Amino acid sequence: MKKWIMLCICTLLLLGACSNNEEATKQENTNEATENNNETTTNELTEETIVKGDEGDAIATIQRALIDIGYDAEETSVMDSYTVWALTDMQLQLEDIATTGIYENEMKQVIEEQLDHTTVEPAAKLDRPDSNDRLSLAIDNPYEILALVNKSNALPEGFEPEDLTVPDVRFPFEEDDPKKQLRKVAADALEQLFEASETEGLNLFAQSGYRSYDRQVAVFAANVEKHGEEHANTYSARPGESEHQTGLVMDVTTDKVGFDLIVEFGETDEGKWLKDHAHEYGFIIRYPEGKEDITKYQYEPWHLRFVGEQAATEIYEKEITLEEYLEAKQ
Repeated sequence: MKKWIMLCICTLLLLGACSNNEEATKQENTNEATENNNETTTNELTEETIVKGDEGDAIATIQRALIDIGYDAEETSVMDSYTVWALTDMQLQLEDIATTGIYENEMKQVIEEQLDHTTVEPAAKLDRPDSNDRLSLAIDNPYEILALVNKSNALPEGFEPEDLTVPDVRFPFEEDDPKKQLRKVAADALEQLFEASETEGLNLFAQSGYRSYDRQVAVFAANVEKHGEEHANTYSARPGESEHQTGLVMDVTTDKVGFDLIVEFGETDEGKWLKDHAHEYGFIIRYPEGKEDITKYQYEPWHLRFVGEQAATEIYEKEITLEEYLEAKQ
């Protein structure tokens, strides 16, 4: 009997040891898998520039990283609205990085740092969009530099960019005025554009940049009173529908047309140079000639909209509008 009891005890101890060894092995495998997963997430982050609508495995890796950081994103392998939102919200919380909603090499480094030690709070600066449709007509993310603002898509009434600044360029007036302002990412690009134009002997002037919702109320009302609503709506935006409210637009001119914003500007050396070179600095002629049926606005060779170099170059080379560019991303 004693031998039988001892045999049972030894058997139980042996089974317990095997079980503990098995659990320890499982835990080691789990830890190793987690470490490998984290390493893969970090090491495979691409250095390529990715904008809204792009697709590919590299985007899925970015999305997994954002989810690991705590963002309520989805792994879709598409640069969709949730992904752009997460990038924008993160950019708004960090210093010394442009708020664009675009993924670039600089964001790769930021995401790697956040994976190692998270300091951002998801959705702290920007609410998550209601829809994940990457081309949703609702402007849930007014900070996105590819935000489509037109007669069908209005900005939030109270939207005022946090990063407005005055670019170091020429203006035809000296007084301090909010219309001198641009968002920093656009202001930096405009300074580079003006510097390049000066090397060509050109004489560009910045005339009108940021315009608040309330200011647009007054501007549109004055134009309606002067020309009637139907005609005013071909060249002046209703409140909320003005790109100027984004802080990504600057109307430019030259002394050769008396600093006016007129079609004749497009025939000046300055206007011709802008048409051919603005994209090199991330700007497009937002309302090009012959595209009035798409943009719903008359030709405005003076109206520069910042969209980033990648999008601007494609829009320029294909001779399309921002509407057509975003439509092609579907």
